[in-house]
Amino acid sequence: MSTSTEPTIPKRDEEEEEDSKPAADDEDTGAQIAPIVKLQEVAVTTGEENEDVLLDLKAKLYRFDKEGNQWKERGAGTVKLLKHKESAKVRLVMRQNKTLKICANHLVLSTMSVQEHQGNEKSCVWHAADFSDGELKDETFCIRFASVENCKSFKDKIEEIAESQSKESGDSEEADTAASLIEKLSVDEKDKDVKSEPKEVPSSSEDKKENIEKPVKPVSDE
Repeated sequence: MSTSTEPTIPKRDEEEEEDSKPAADDEDTGAQIAPIVKLQEVAVTTGEENEDVLLDLKAKLYRFDKEGNQWKERGAGTVKLLKHKESAKVRLVMRQNKTLKICANHLVLSTMSVQEHQGNEKSCVWHAADFSDGELKDETFCIRFASVENCKSFKDKIEEIAESQSKESGDSEEADTAASLIEKLSVDEKDKDVKSEPKEVPSSSEDKKENIEKPVKPVSDE
């Protein structure tokens, strides 16, 4: 009789088969572990809560270094034109990407003028009193956009705001002038009224004596 023998599996192969078996899923015990440190929500303010966004574009900003006589990059990010809801003043704010560091922060005044930078239709330059470093500095900026359309939108919006600021300042000056004239006229009228009033002439001492009744002499019996 022929005897059949079962094939033997090497020990190494058995270990590999055990390793290849999927591990059993961890049992969910339902236990909840409380965090060691509790973090509280902190409200983050940007200073732009009371302002309306008039323009929001991606760009890269440069600042002219007078000492080195060269342009230096301030950062790439988002440039915004923000109008305050109460004072109606408009400012330019630009923050760097990721870090959100302010690289430009100044008011858009009626004297602000934006010009094309050396024939580059995607870039423009201007002067401003900037406050991005915590103190006012007279800076020359150059901004570069990804498209000609964005650069034109930025330039046109700045010119529109500067013109409106100039008109508002002119209206306020006219209003102040009119108010001062009205005040002057009212003062002159008061002076005329005072002059036209008749002055009371005090009576002399002799008149007073005449007005006093003379005493009646008693009649003597003769």
